Amino acid sequence: MHQRPPLTPVVGALPTTVPFVGPEAMERERGRPFRARIGANESSFGPSPRVIARMESIARDMWMYCDPDNFDLKVAAAAHHNVKVENVVVGEGIDGLLGLVARMYVAPGDAVVTSLGAYPTFNFHIASVGGRLVTVPYADDKEDLDGLLRAVEREKAPLVYLSNPDNPMGSWWEAPDVIRFIEALPQTTMLVLDEAYGELGPASALPPIDVSRLNVVRMRTFSKAYGLAGIRCGYALAEEEVIRDFEKIRNHYGVSRMAQIAGVEALADQDYLKSVVERVAAGRRRIAAIAEQNGLKPLRSATNFVTIDCGQDGAFALKIMQALLARDVFIRKPMAPRLDRCIRVSVGLDHELDIFAEELPGALAVARGN
Repeated sequence: MHQRPPLTPVVGALPTTVPFVGPEAMERERGRPFRARIGANESSFGPSPRVIARMESIARDMWMYCDPDNFDLKVAAAAHHNVKVENVVVGEGIDGLLGLVARMYVAPGDAVVTSLGAYPTFNFHIASVGGRLVTVPYADDKEDLDGLLRAVEREKAPLVYLSNPDNPMGSWWEAPDVIRFIEALPQTTMLVLDEAYGELGPASALPPIDVSRLNVVRMRTFSKAYGLAGIRCGYALAEEEVIRDFEKIRNHYGVSRMAQIAGVEALADQDYLKSVVERVAAGRRRIAAIAEQNGLKPLRSATNFVTIDCGQDGAFALKIMQALLARDVFIRKPMAPRLDRCIRVSVGLDHELDIFAEELPGALAVARGN
């Protein structure tokens, strides 16, 4: 018999799973497309017309490799946040940057702290380097800052993850609370502050950018408010030495020429961003109204989705989600205990929310056995 080379012990012990099953995989399995794609927290409003025009104009230049320094995009992001270029690193979305952070700070067996039910791709990366995940339950549908801090101190964790605003619940902490959390962390613990939804929530939730702190990495993306999820581009802001450590291991040709140029144009068109934020707020209000009309409880949200309390247990919420999927409405739901009583619906175009409004009553009837 033929033998294959052995995997490393860490990778060999991992299950063959992925953090998400994409809607495309579901469509292939079902043999038909979804009518409403409102489950992945993308922005179906898309990028600004200025970004689209620029992308179209450079399509013929894609025979060239990207700039491995990501220089123009770093300059644009630095100017946008009033920091130095040396305080910015660009990556393949926040997902790619999280993978780098795991490699930078986590050795096999190290404890890493996050919230139970928070972004699963972070957990995926921690597992890939042999980290030991320590999870803290949410408190009142918010990430428990005091609980996270206690876990960090108890486990002497080198890394802790916090998203603000939060996915999957849409909740948020105000900036003073986040600052108190940062100041209470041990200096030996790096905080990953995931602000993927930062442009969509209240400005009061975002602490001022302070790149003098040696143990905070703040992450932003073009996938949400900027409507560029498909290009896979994000960036992190941190102290200069931390950024130099990213440079040691990042994939220098990982962010395409198209993505870099689109990011520059997106940051330049803040008027369009403002219009998207307004449309998202209107969409949240509509989703909340649809939920209430059907006897469900929408949670307050600072993101581009609304998490809806279905009023019973996780099994009931799962039936609702499955019934909506069967009706060609793609949504998702939290799966962690206590959070799993909910479904999560992304803001979509008007016709997509029309479909959600039409199909939710029937899905509820199926879930209730009516």
